[in-house]
Parts: sequence; structure tokens; C-alpha cells
Amino acid sequence: MSTRTTPPFRADHVGSFLRPKRLLDAREKHRTGELSAAGLRAVEDDAIAEVVKMQQDVGLKSITDGEFRRTYFHIDFLEQLGGVKTDIPVLVTKPDGKQELAPPVMRVIGKVRHVKDIQRADFEYLKSRVAKGCTPKVTIPSPTMLHFRGGRAGISREHYPELEPFYQDVANAYGDELRSLAAAGCTYVQMDDTNLAYLCDDKMREAARGRGDDPDELPHRYASFINRVVAQKPAGMTLAVHLCRGNFQSTWAAQGGYEPVAQALLSEMNVDGYFLEYDDARSGDFKPLRHLPAGKTVVLGLVTTKLGQLESKDDLKRRIDEASKYAPLDQLCLSPQCGFSSTVHGNDIAVQAQRAKLALVVEVAREVWN
Repeated sequence: MSTRTTPPFRADHVGSFLRPKRLLDAREKHRTGELSAAGLRAVEDDAIAEVVKMQQDVGLKSITDGEFRRTYFHIDFLEQLGGVKTDIPVLVTKPDGKQELAPPVMRVIGKVRHVKDIQRADFEYLKSRVAKGCTPKVTIPSPTMLHFRGGRAGISREHYPELEPFYQDVANAYGDELRSLAAAGCTYVQMDDTNLAYLCDDKMREAARGRGDDPDELPHRYASFINRVVAQKPAGMTLAVHLCRGNFQSTWAAQGGYEPVAQALLSEMNVDGYFLEYDDARSGDFKPLRHLPAGKTVVLGLVTTKLGQLESKDDLKRRIDEASKYAPLDQLCLSPQCGFSSTVHGNDIAVQAQRAKLALVVEVAREVWN
């Protein structure tokens, strides 16, 4: 079994990392006006250089900027598209009387378009810090994030009386962004998608019905939606998708095996690779991997980013062996199940545990595939 020289790599990862305290402090000073935008970016640059070195030191070939310039994995990107607006989070009272912030809601209020380069400058800095032999990876939210949460009600009927033009406009905006990144030398992009994973959860499926969508039809619609983006992928670029069941401060939002979405996801969607969460029983078994066709890669997210306890090498190897009963071992790779900090708040895990888990992924991958 050979190592992979193109992504996804045998040992890979989803992308986000715990923000160092000095970066969190700088963000707060910027929020209060004590630190300029240029001053904040300088702190970000320094923190990114450090996390790049950490990834390279543990032996990863796929290198990200840790999403250190973002607050949320999706909003910071999507709200820079023309026609997209974010509603400010509001304090809501739950039935038990406790209060909490409702998650931000994204709405389409105009024609969606690519009005500027979004990730290019960030990628160019990342690329400048990555050593030869490693590949800088850019993570962006899946285009489905602009539909699922709000459904039809979240998309302007004035600008989109029918949804067909909406899907194409979003795909064109993504295509423009991919071309911008490719022009800067980017060859590896990952789209993070919670919605297909949520459609594995009975409660989430029922909520979709309540918004007027058919949860059995949506996976196929989303596969077609993402394929419109893939159709505009620049030559030489690897495009992968990561499915997430929620990853906020070590909590999760959805559960359920991949069977309800497996055919649309693995057989119909034309991406190069899939990062699938398989860190606990919520993810179900490996049987859905039988839908994986030749030429595609699944990265098994067997190592949790939600808890600090280190997994057993033997257990990881056993689970890889189980997965290989449904998809060829040569089409499988290994990673943590999600990022360590999908939002600026971070998971409840120590920095040292974060590094140890990445080193474990690299070590197990070498022993399994080399």
C-alpha cells in the first residue's frame, strides 16, 4: 500500500485549531478599538506561523491556517458574498427558563454574487509559511449553508421567485472564488457541510419537513448543487467536503448513520474526497461506504476533537479494518473527526492533547498504509 502524494493525504485533518490566548486577547482589543485591523492581522500572522510549524512538526502534509482569522467556520466567509446578510444573535429564553444566544441566521436578501476575493490574501500568507513538500489547504463553508437553515423562507422571493437561478448564482460565486484561489497557487480546498450530516438525524429531518422541504429529496438536490461548484473547479485542484454533526465547545447537534444521504453523497456528488465523522456511535456503522465509487477517497474521522482522552492505536486500526470491508483500503485515509475549534470559542480540550491526537493520526496512518 503506497502513501498518497496528492490530497486527501493518508494522515489529514479538518482544519481548525484552538486559538492561542494572545490571539483571543488581540481580537478583544480590536473589538473595543484598542487595536487596529493591521495590528490584529500582525498577531494573526504570528499565531498562524506557529500553528503551521506545529502541523509540519507532527508530520502532516496538509497544512491550514487554523481558521485563526475567523469567528465562525461559515459566517465569516458567506457574509462576504454579495446578497447575503447575517442576523445578529439574540438572547432567547428556553422552556426551562435558561437564557442562551440563538445561533446567527444567514439570509439571502439579494442576488448572490462574488464581489471580491475572500480567501486569497489569507491563502497567500499561509502559502508563504508552508514548507516544501507540504500542501496548504483552504477551508470554506459548503454552499448548502445558504439554504438548509432557513429553507425557502431564508431566500428573497423578490430576487429569487424560483430557486434554480439561486443555486446557479451561488455556484458561480463559488467558482469565482475557486478561480481566485487557483490563480494564487491553491490546489486543495475543503468545503465544510453540516446539512447533509443533519439530514441523517430524525429530528433534523422532521424540522426540514416543517420548513417545507423533503428530507429524502434534499440530499440529491444538495449533491446537484455542489456539483455545480465542482463543474467550475480549476484544473489541478482537489475539492473535498467535510460532513459535521455540530462542533461547538465540545457539543454536538445531530446524530444518525450516513445511510439516508450515502447514495447522494458518495455516488452522485462529484467531489474528490470526503471527510466523514466516525468518532463515536452517533455516526453509525461503515456500511454506507459501500456506495463509494472508484477514484474517490474517504477520510475516516476516527479521532475525536471533543474530548482530550487519547484513542488506542489498536482500536483505530481495528476500525480502519472494519471500514475496509465496505470500501477499498487504498481509498481510505485517517483524520480527527472535525476541527478543534469550529468557532473562535474552541472545544474543551488542551493544546497538548490537540497535538497528541494529530501525532497519533500520523503514526497510525504510517503503520497502516506504508
